[in-house]
Amino acid sequence: MPKEKKTRTHEVAKQGIVFNKNFGQHILKNPLIITDMVEKTGLRSTDVALEIGPGTGNMTVKVLEKVKKVIACEIDSRLAAELLKRVQSTPLQSKLKLLIGDCLKTELPYFDVCIANVPYQISSPLVFKLLLHRPIFRCAVLMFQKEFAQRLVAKPGDKLYCRLSINTQLLAKVDMLMNVGKNNFRPPPKVESCVVRIEPKNPPPAINFSEWDGLTRIVFTRKNKTLSAIFKQDSVMEVLKNNHKLYCSLRNLDPSDSNPSEMVAAILTKLNMETMRARTMDIDDFMKLLLAFNSEGLHFT
Repeated sequence: MPKEKKTRTHEVAKQGIVFNKNFGQHILKNPLIITDMVEKTGLRSTDVALEIGPGTGNMTVKVLEKVKKVIACEIDSRLAAELLKRVQSTPLQSKLKLLIGDCLKTELPYFDVCIANVPYQISSPLVFKLLLHRPIFRCAVLMFQKEFAQRLVAKPGDKLYCRLSINTQLLAKVDMLMNVGKNNFRPPPKVESCVVRIEPKNPPPAINFSEWDGLTRIVFTRKNKTLSAIFKQDSVMEVLKNNHKLYCSLRNLDPSDSNPSEMVAAILTKLNMETMRARTMDIDDFMKLLLAFNSEGLHFT
């Protein structure tokens, strides 16, 4: 085992760069997978493409050849310098715009498509940063840790079905494209990867996503419990009561005229949802539940 570690370190050293584990840097080195990802993005000559974490530019170069412009967001200034060197004095140089910094903290400009080998630790926040970006982009082809990708596409009743699944599928169509073994990266990660295609719904659903996210956050905390049991918890009722007081004050209503606990029980009974569990509920179920709560002045944000 020590010998294997030494070999990998030598391989990286030959490239002149020691990769930063804090940034989750695993450079995709298999040209066939890179080509496949680029093709499945469906790039057009008029497109502006966003690439997150371009690294040394193995994928960036191929994308640059097909689009009008590439906006590459790279947190590591060393790798950014390598990418600039790679396209310097070539026809591709004028088509590349490099943003150096944390993509989660960067205000992303307009783009048509996104392509990325995503650092695993930013997977979830990146997905929702992209899906809530406006104007809506056409599609994204992204590589994630295998289990994360499986959660994105999980359906009600699946073992991996969770809040990530329902929140993503509310906003987008998600398809699994391919599995990618760990040996296709330098250095190899500890887990297998998958590539998914995310196509945002356009127009987006007419729903307040903050309210939706607040509801799913509560019910998926204990996804195997019944809704009746979840909404009887003191911490959950405290949130609803405080939000209801705020709702009443904004409308000059007297909060003492209503009892949120009784209102919740009545809503669940009316919808026949007392014994339902989050792990088996689909998007329509959650929409009905959220609409019923909001109609009675019960809010989650």
